[in-house]
Amino acid sequence: MSESDFSLPHQEPLLIVISGPSGVGKDTVIQRMKERHLPIHFVVTAATRPPRPNEVHGRDYFFYSHDEFAEMIEKGELLEYAIVYNDYKGIPKAQVRDALSSGKDAIMRLDVQGAATIRRLCPDALMIFLIVQDEEEMVTRLQERKTETPEGLKLRIATARQEMTHIDSFDYVVINHENHLDETVDTIISIITAEHHRVTQRKVTL
Repeated sequence: MSESDFSLPHQEPLLIVISGPSGVGKDTVIQRMKERHLPIHFVVTAATRPPRPNEVHGRDYFFYSHDEFAEMIEKGELLEYAIVYNDYKGIPKAQVRDALSSGKDAIMRLDVQGAATIRRLCPDALMIFLIVQDEEEMVTRLQERKTETPEGLKLRIATARQEMTHIDSFDYVVINHENHLDETVDTIISIITAEHHRVTQRKVTL
């Protein structure tokens, strides 16, 4: 056997999307993954909404005015963007490219609309859909956040029901059970690990 016959597939960096309806705990899952100091670049989303309590610019989100966000759109600096509940959210393009070119996996937390855009731009992105056990639990979580007016809460619940219909466009689904956050994170890490052991690697181009 020659040396060339024993070559292993080159391990490509992954572009990982964690998505799902409001109230399933996407931010909480991402935060717990950060706490584990994984060798992953966590993409920071740009947003025009005001910060929630304890949110920090540059750590949780990049908070911009609508004018600043419009300028980023005009300059083509965003990988994707969308209007979400009357505010803009988007992914800075350079941040993702820099992470992948360094060989690091890049992980982003997106709503279902944004995830669909990334799937279209990058068919080899790893798409993970996060859900909770049932609709009742999702509604309870949204109510407990106390960040919405009654009308806003009603809109989020209706939107979440619609978003659940897009589950078939994802590669994996992970249930984020109440009080089992670490199990959820373990499952996501297992998925990422398995993807790095594929014979045919996902090849991300942006």
